[in-house]
Amino acid sequence: MQLSAFAKPGRFFRGNLHTHSNLSDGVLDPVEVCRRYKAEGYDFISLTDHFVGQYGYPIADTVPFRDDAFTTILGAELHSGRMENGEIWHILAVGLPADFPPPAASSFEPVEAQETGPELAERAREAGAFVAIAHPHWSGLTQEDARSLDAAHAVEAYNHGCATGCDRGEGFHTLDLLLSEGRNLTLVATDDAHFSEPDHFGGWVMVKAEQNDPDALLEALKEGAFYSSQGPELRNVMLDGDRVVVECSAVTSVILQGHGSAAKAIHGESLTRAELPLGRFKDSPWLRVTVIDRAGRRAWSNPFPAAK
Repeated sequence: MQLSAFAKPGRFFRGNLHTHSNLSDGVLDPVEVCRRYKAEGYDFISLTDHFVGQYGYPIADTVPFRDDAFTTILGAELHSGRMENGEIWHILAVGLPADFPPPAASSFEPVEAQETGPELAERAREAGAFVAIAHPHWSGLTQEDARSLDAAHAVEAYNHGCATGCDRGEGFHTLDLLLSEGRNLTLVATDDAHFSEPDHFGGWVMVKAEQNDPDALLEALKEGAFYSSQGPELRNVMLDGDRVVVECSAVTSVILQGHGSAAKAIHGESLTRAELPLGRFKDSPWLRVTVIDRAGRRAWSNPFPAAK
């Protein structure tokens, strides 16, 4: 079984799904944010400003910044309701309609009787958005919080801004526990760029589609036809009988993870292919792959079911 990101026709497009401008708490104008990502070789971004009343509930109109080589997907970071730690929810919504009705969230302070985070996520998904649980480590998200957000397509497993700003950039623990509870989820790496610190160009998705078109990219995201990276390339991931075969750019480690403590790693020099036996994964319903290059940069496959 070949993962859809590698079996699906088309080519890979590099994109960032979590970015801010001065329409909320970012530093740069939307046009400059888009210019910089295009200049850095990205094929698309989603500008996801904070969707709260103090900023006028912005969904940035990035349509004018599209051209033959670069496109955008409308989106926002949504807020409403109280998490278990008392703070407001942060929910990434990529592919929102421009007229998405806002919640009663005037600021980043939760208030009684407003829409809950799970309710807001469900409404965003019903409106056509690709929904991700944003920066669970940074948010102090509990597993019960994560469990309640059943409209999510994905977990933000790496957030570069949170990694550089406070060393709370990962969400793999949240993701893996949800997978072991039977949830069908993908993982995304993002920047969460504000351009007020070195929070940009550090994590992205590589989305497989036939065209660099917002609708085609959004459909591929929902299908899970992508992988995430800080630099290395994944070129193939395939479940082949009693092993997983990984092909990639040159790396020093290829790691297969599964339920609980199940893991298998192969280390070497300039590895471009690895075959990982499934002996340790007999009780694991899911698998995922990480590769690490000599500079310590990682790339991650989406989770996929183990053979039965």
